[in-house]
Amino acid sequence: MNLYNTLTKKVEEFIPNESGIVKMYTCGPTVYNYAHIGNLRTYIFEDVLQKGLEYLGYDVKRVMNITDVGHLTSDADTGEDKMSKGAKREGKTVYEIADFYTRAFLNDMDELNIKRPSTIEKASDHIDTYIKMIEKMLDDGYAYVSNGNVYFDISKAWDYYKLSGKNPEDLMIGVRDTVEEDSSKKNPADFVLWFTLSKFENQVMKWDSPWGVGYPGWHIECSGIASLTLGDKIDIHCGGVDNIFPHHTNEIAQSEAYFGHKWCNYWCHGAHLNDKSGKMSKSKGEFLTLSLLKDKGYSPLDYRYFCLGSHYRNSLVFSYDSLDIAKNSLNKLRNRVSKLEKDGDIDNDKLSSYVEKFKNAFSNDINTSMMLTVLYDVLKDEAMNEATKYKLVEEFDGVLSLNLTNVEATVVSEELEREILSKIEERKEAKRDKNFELADQIRDELLSKGVRLIDSREGTSYELI
Repeated sequence: MNLYNTLTKKVEEFIPNESGIVKMYTCGPTVYNYAHIGNLRTYIFEDVLQKGLEYLGYDVKRVMNITDVGHLTSDADTGEDKMSKGAKREGKTVYEIADFYTRAFLNDMDELNIKRPSTIEKASDHIDTYIKMIEKMLDDGYAYVSNGNVYFDISKAWDYYKLSGKNPEDLMIGVRDTVEEDSSKKNPADFVLWFTLSKFENQVMKWDSPWGVGYPGWHIECSGIASLTLGDKIDIHCGGVDNIFPHHTNEIAQSEAYFGHKWCNYWCHGAHLNDKSGKMSKSKGEFLTLSLLKDKGYSPLDYRYFCLGSHYRNSLVFSYDSLDIAKNSLNKLRNRVSKLEKDGDIDNDKLSSYVEKFKNAFSNDINTSMMLTVLYDVLKDEAMNEATKYKLVEEFDGVLSLNLTNVEATVVSEELEREILSKIEERKEAKRDKNFELADQIRDELLSKGVRLIDSREGTSYELI
C-alpha cells in the first residue's frame, strides 16, 4: 500500500506501527450547520481508504470527533464561535444546535454509504482530558498563561512548520489576513489551549479549570480524543487540505510535546471541491447540501460516484452537467450488473487476477478512477463467465459502496437501448440542421416512454424515469 504523505511530501509505502492493525483518526464536522458537499467529499475519500485497507486484510480502528465547542470562525483562534453563531441564527441553544446537526451529519454519512467510525466522540465530553494535557504542557515548558488564557509556545515545538511547509516570515502580522494580533501571545502564531478571557461575554459552554472558568481551544480536542481512544501513536490522520494549517500543524505540536515522541506517521488530505467561483464554503451564504441534491432528483450515491471519478488529491469542479453524467453512468452500470447471472462456477484464476488489479489500483494512493476502470474491465471481459463477474462486482462494491448488487435497477432491454441511441443520433442531426421542432418532438417522444434526455457539454445521455 502506497500513500501520499503530506508530512514527507511524497508517496511512500504504508507500514503501520502494529502488524495488521491500523489506527486512523479523521477530523469530524463542526456541528453548527449542515455539511456541504465539499465537506462530504473528504469523508467519502476517508471511507474508501478505510474499506480498502480492510479489503487488503487490515483491522482498521477509526476514530472521529464531533466539534461542538471551541471552534471559531477563523482557524487562527479569532472571530465568532461557530456554535454560538448557529444558535443565534436559529434561535436555539448551542446544545440543541449540536444535537440536531450531529444527527443530520450522521444521516448524510449513512445515505452516502460511508461506514461510521468505530468510535465517534463529542469534544464537550472530554474536558478533563484536555485539562490534563494542558497541565503537563505547562509543567514541561511548552505552554504559558497570559491574561487568563493558556497558549502553546510554538518556538518550543520540534519543527513546527514541517507539515505545512510554510515560511514563518509569511505568517507575520499584516502579511496574512487569517492571523490577527493578540498582545497576550509571545509569538504571533502561538495558539490557544484554553480560553478564560473571551470576547464572547455570553459564551454558554464553559467549565471550571485550574486557570478559571472557560473552554478549550479548537485544536486540543483532536489530540485529546485521539490519545484517549488510540493511545500515544497513530498510523493515519486524515482531513481536508484546509486542515493542514493551522489545525493539523497545531495538533502535531501539542501532541508531540505531550507525548515526547513522534505522534502520527502518515497524514492524508483531500483536495477541495470547487464550483465555478472557487472553493465551496458555508461562508458564501448559499451552499450545496446533500438534501438539496436530493430535492433536485439526484441520489446521494450519484454524488459518491461523481467523487470516485477523480483522485482525492485533485481539486474537483462541481457542476450539474457533471453530476448528470455521473447519475446516468451509475444507472447504466447498475443495469449491466442486474443482467448478470449470479449462479454458476467461479473461475478462480480470473477472480484472482482481477482482485489483484483492483487491490493494486487502490494501493496506488487510493486511485478510485482506476478502481472503477478495473470494474468496467470485468464487465467487458468476454472470456469470463457471468457468475465470476457478479462475484467480483460484489467484492469491489464492498469498497466502492455504490449499491451495485443490492438495488433493483431498471433494466433497459437491448432493443430499447438501440432505439434510444438511434433517437439521440436523429435528434442530434435535427439540431445540427436547426430543425428544433423535430428535435423537441424526439425528446418528447422518448419522455412519453419514460426516457429523459440529459444534454451537457459532453453530449447527450439519458435516464429512465
